[in-house]
Amino acid sequence: MTISNKFDCPALNFRYFCRQTDKQYPMSSKRNTTMSIVKGLAIILMVLGHAEAPGQITTFIYLFHMPVFFMASGYFFSRKNVDEPWEFCRKRFNSLYIPFLKWSLFFLLIHNFLFTAGILNEQYGNWSGGVTHPYTLHQFLQRLVSIVFAMGGYDEFLAGAFWFFRALLISSIVFLILFKLLEKRNSWFNGWKVAAAIAILAVAFAVFKISNKLSVINVVQGGIRETWGILFFACGVIYRHFEPRLRLRWWMAVLFFAFLCAGTHFAWAGMNLSPKLQDALTLPLTGIAGFLMLHIIASAIDKHDNPVKRFLVYAGDMSVYVYIFHISAFKLVSLVKIWWYGLDFGQIGCHMVIHDHHGDLFWILYTIVGTAIPLAWICLYRKADNKFKRAEIEKTANKN
Repeated sequence: MTISNKFDCPALNFRYFCRQTDKQYPMSSKRNTTMSIVKGLAIILMVLGHAEAPGQITTFIYLFHMPVFFMASGYFFSRKNVDEPWEFCRKRFNSLYIPFLKWSLFFLLIHNFLFTAGILNEQYGNWSGGVTHPYTLHQFLQRLVSIVFAMGGYDEFLAGAFWFFRALLISSIVFLILFKLLEKRNSWFNGWKVAAAIAILAVAFAVFKISNKLSVINVVQGGIRETWGILFFACGVIYRHFEPRLRLRWWMAVLFFAFLCAGTHFAWAGMNLSPKLQDALTLPLTGIAGFLMLHIIASAIDKHDNPVKRFLVYAGDMSVYVYIFHISAFKLVSLVKIWWYGLDFGQIGCHMVIHDHHGDLFWILYTIVGTAIPLAWICLYRKADNKFKRAEIEKTANKN
């Protein structure tokens, strides 16, 4: 029995890179590649924002890039999830808690080693002057407990984006609970109407929380991001219901873009940890506008089968790996920047990128590498895994 050794690897061939997703998930009427493209665009924008692009660009991106992921997740919420809540929760834990746990523990275990290797240090840190330190045994154990039981305690300098896993897990499960409670009490009140009620409740709670400066002490970081997550998850459910009736056009994308530019001019905020009361009004609008803008763009891209579409579909489907590894990938560009400007090697420990010469164009290289390296890494890993499985199958076949 002979098994082909051919395997498409993104890191080795761009054409194969763009076709990889099609091989794993054959195109069909049931597969929503448009939403994969939306997530692909959003993950690239996230990396761009973390690469410390010029201020106006970063402000523009932060107005909507994270709400897009919550809306994209809510978009796929279905009646089946309500009827089989434990299965929904199981899948949420497998897709969010398990990756969070695995990679948070990985970065925890190598934290002190990175100081020995010079990747982290106590001299260079973030824009506000904060730095990280080697962990004592007590700090290590405390972070271990926080990671396992609170989805906190992760390495702020290498896993700073991991809050998203916790926020999406909590917001999606809370949405499910609220949905079942509201629908059960009002038999005529179901579907998108329940989602709309939950969205209103989320905004009301955000206003209450912000105006009284309250914190949900049981949730790491106080729960404001989880509150926004519930809102945008509900918006994704609502959008899915009305999508067949909507006729989105290019000129609408231009209007949404203009609106977001206005928000950038007035310095409106994204899903930050210190919101103002006005954010309860502006963030829902900018988040929805950004999602609709990207969805219009993605719909146009999805109409034509080409390398750009395949790459964005792949990036969207593998976005979790970009979340996990883009900050680590930034270190490669930091090495280049250190060499280019003759900087102190210790600046490789800057979070997230080197802050010196902020006005240069290195943010473009940071964005490219921060996106491409994680995608190439998972491709190579799967290539090796695929070869191993083929070898096992051939070995078994030869024995038979």
